[in-house]
Formats: sequence, C-alpha cells, structure tokens
Amino acid sequence: MTASSGRPSAAEAIKQASHGLRGSIAEELAASEARGGLSEGAYTLLKFHGTYEQHDRDTATARKQAGQDKDWSFMVRVRAPAGRLTAAQWLALDALAGSRADGTLRLTTRQGVQFHGVARRDLKGTIAGIHGALLTTLAACGDVVRNVVTTPAPRRDAIHARLEAEAFALSSALLPRTRAHHEIFLDGEPVVEEADALYGPTYLPRKFKIALAHPLDNAPDVLANDLGFVALTRRGKVTGWIVTVGGGMGMTHNKPATYPRLADAVAVIGPDEVLEVARAVVRLSRDHGDRSDRKHARLKYVVAERGVEWVRAALSADLGRDLTPAPALPRFAVPEHLGWHEQGDGRLWFGLPVAAGRIAGATRTGLREAIRRSGANPIVTPQQDLLLSDIAPERRAEVEAVLRDHGFVLPQALSPLARWTLACVALPTCGQALTEAERVRNEIVTDVEARLAAHGLLGERISLRITGCPNGCARPYAGDIGVVGRAPGLYTIFVGGDFEGTRLSFPLADKVRQAAIGAMLAPLFAAFAAGRARGEGFGDFCTRIGPEAARELLVRAIAAE
Repeated sequence: MTASSGRPSAAEAIKQASHGLRGSIAEELAASEARGGLSEGAYTLLKFHGTYEQHDRDTATARKQAGQDKDWSFMVRVRAPAGRLTAAQWLALDALAGSRADGTLRLTTRQGVQFHGVARRDLKGTIAGIHGALLTTLAACGDVVRNVVTTPAPRRDAIHARLEAEAFALSSALLPRTRAHHEIFLDGEPVVEEADALYGPTYLPRKFKIALAHPLDNAPDVLANDLGFVALTRRGKVTGWIVTVGGGMGMTHNKPATYPRLADAVAVIGPDEVLEVARAVVRLSRDHGDRSDRKHARLKYVVAERGVEWVRAALSADLGRDLTPAPALPRFAVPEHLGWHEQGDGRLWFGLPVAAGRIAGATRTGLREAIRRSGANPIVTPQQDLLLSDIAPERRAEVEAVLRDHGFVLPQALSPLARWTLACVALPTCGQALTEAERVRNEIVTDVEARLAAHGLLGERISLRITGCPNGCARPYAGDIGVVGRAPGLYTIFVGGDFEGTRLSFPLADKVRQAAIGAMLAPLFAAFAAGRARGEGFGDFCTRIGPEAARELLVRAIAAE
C-alpha cells in the first residue's frame, strides 16, 4: 500500500490546508479558555510545534456530571538533540516548570524534556521561554523527524564526539523550514513562503524517528527507529555507518495488520554521508508512506511490504549512485551509565536514576542545587535517567550528598530491574492511555522484584518496560519484559526480547490484572533459574524455550494452585 492507494486521511487534509502549519492556531489560542478544547485542526497542527492539548482524565467524569468543562492543559516537549543540555538551559527549564507548568519536569525515552499542566494562557510564554534558552519545541512532535537520539555517554573521544555531532547536524538540517512557529509563538513577522523543500505541503505521513549508535552502546535502541546509523569504527575513529531502516514500536490491539518491527540493515555508507542518506530516507517515507490510514503510515510498513532490496534500490535511485548492501550487524551491548564514570578529560559524569523520568518536589530542588553548585551539564538518556556531566573530581562528594539529602535514590540502592525499567506517562493526561503506567511503575517493579528474589534472581540484569497503551512509547516490545496496557487495570505481558535491543518479544499472557503481573512471570523465573544456559539472559531463555512452552509453564502453575 502506498500514499496514493486510498483517500487521504483527515489529518492529511488539515496539513494540506494549514498554510505551513499555521491553520487557526493563533486565533484559537487567543480566544477565551471558556470555549473549551481546541478544534481538531488546531490540535493536529500544534503537535508540529511540540505540544499536545490534554485534559485531566481523573476529573473528567465528575466535572461532566457537575456541568463543567474538562480540565484542559498542554503538554510541551523540548527538542534536545542527543539529550544534551547546558547547566544554564536546565536551570531555565526548571524555572519554567515552576512558573508556567505543574512544577514537574519529565525526561522522555527520546532524550527530551516535557512540561505538563501548562495552561492555555501560559503556552506561548512557555514556548518562548524555551526558545530563550536556545532550545526549541518545533518538531518535537508531529509528522516530521522527531528528536534525534544517540548514546548519552559523554566520553571524550573521537567516536562519541562524532555520534553527538551527527545527532546535532541531523536535528538542525531536518527541522521544518516554515516560519509559522516564530510567527505564532515568538512574535515573528508574517512572511510569504513556499512549501518546505524536504517535507512538502503535507509533511510526512507519520512521525519519523532517527537514532545513531555505537555497537558497544545501543542505549538508544537504534533498531526501534525508522532510520538508524550504526557506527563502524577502526583505531578509535568512525570509518562508516550501517544504515538501518524500518523500525517502529507502535501497534493496535486486535489489529494484526499493525505490529512492532525492528529495522533492517539496508546499506553501508561512508563516514560523511549521514545527512545525505537521511534526507533520501525521509523522502522515501514522504513519497511512499500510506497517507490514507495513519495506523499503517509508518515507514516500517513500506519496508515490510516492499522488502530491503526495493528500499535499497529506491534510495540508490534517489541518490544517483548504487548503495552497497549492508554487512551483518555487529553484536550490540548496552553499558551501565548510572553512577560515577570518568569522561576521559579529567572530569566525571554521574548517572542519576530518575523513576519514570519524573522530577518533582524535593528532587527537583536537589537537582537544581547540584547543578548550580557543580556547573554540571545534564544529558537526558533514552532510559529516562539523567547524566550530570563535566563534574570536577573535587565536587564529587558534594554533588552526591546534595542529591541524597533531597531524596534521590542513588544507583547502588537499586536492583538491576529497577535501574532498567521504563514507563510512559499514561494516565491521567495522555489521551491514548488505556490504563496506568507511570503511576503504577513502582508497584509493578516491587511485585516483580519479589518474584525474582524468590528464585535468587534479584541481581539479574533484566529490562522491564511499561506502557499504558500499545503505541509503545517506552519500547515495550524490544526488551526482556514488556507490560502493555490493554484496558483499565488490564495488561498484555510480552517476553523474549533481548536486553541489547536486537530481538522483539512475543505475547505471553493477555488481559492480566496489574496485581497478577508478578505471579504470571513467576513460573518463567523459576524455569529460568533452574534451566538457563551459561551467560543466558532472561529474554534469551524465553525465546529459546519458545512461546508455546512459556505459556504451558503458566498453565501448569495455574493448575497447581
């Protein structure tokens, strides 16, 4: 199926008529909040500017019964290439969280920062304040290239410098060229402009995600992205890249035509060809993605249905030269970034675990104080944690003491499971959520930890990813264990992915109550403890025994109760 195979979706019509992503945004934001929510057109276009209108779903029913409108607010997302921020930028964002949002900051799985609870009257000021910190929200959401991610580790060597530089270059070059963002939010002068040369008048059929990784650090889950670049290195320098195309996590329950997918290795390119090839892959998505069905619009479906050979040929034709087929992907690893590490330049970084990425209350105060005292430059990780980089060794004890005194749980106090658990926002604000994720993260972790401990497995490195719906923002299908929202209070459990992000998981059990998640996993933990192979991870074990045997273990356990 291609972009021209069916009638364009409603979103395509909105984009087509948007006048470069302007639509009626300015007029609707200026209107009284008594009017309630925004129109569908304004809601759709605001995503491109980095914000979603939301409402508090906890209070919606009671307010409706009382004859009141929903409690509307906005989520605002900061685009931070490679997750890199300066100390000054973090302090500016922290100030905005206190003055214009709900007093919290949230670190995302794509190395960005989100504000929640922004009132309509504060939306423009929030986005302008972010711009004033030399950051932007433009293209943090929407049918465009989103925030570009890479390894967060601030190692001061040529390979890591190159990964970071490429992420910044891609982020800048692939931003939409419309001036609408400046006109609406920054009081820029209106201009007459032509359609974006890369994106065209209707931009992409769906969101587009890019990651860069070194095989020894696949923290960004490069194969879960529409486009990935895996560094090939020799003698400490990048000598080329393996290009991967067609990854994506989203799916819809009971719709087998939708599915998560890991990217295929398509080609190998030279060290200086990243941007040129990235533009070609964006054009491929633009021209061949399905614009009639947004659930089928991601590039992963083009790759799955057309095949790698077709993709390589299409890219070669676009570039005017034949691309070389990719070699087999190297073995991936995911190193530990938490705790203290030497950067290689005489300074240190401290990896700080942040449960579900939420920074609030005393922890927000402590982080602000630690950054002020040390001048540390924060880096958001794809695991929703924060690395405080560029710390002078003599500041080490002071930084750690400030964080501990303000309630941070430091890495050494956490189990590996807790350190490697992701959770999306879900309720009460995400409109896609079917059930809880962030708010039940700690309960689920505690439950699963107890089951692991019962079998002597608490020290095992296992990744757990929790989402409130099947769209997959916390990458639940590419880790050891995925817990995916199915309906209020119910989840589908996935197992069998691998810690390194190179294999998808399979569904183990459906419509599982939150309180029963640990019990469902316990028979597998028991079998893993008794029958694992040497060096075998939990996801590896589940894949080796296979879905039928894994489910049979549950059946036997239930029958024995």
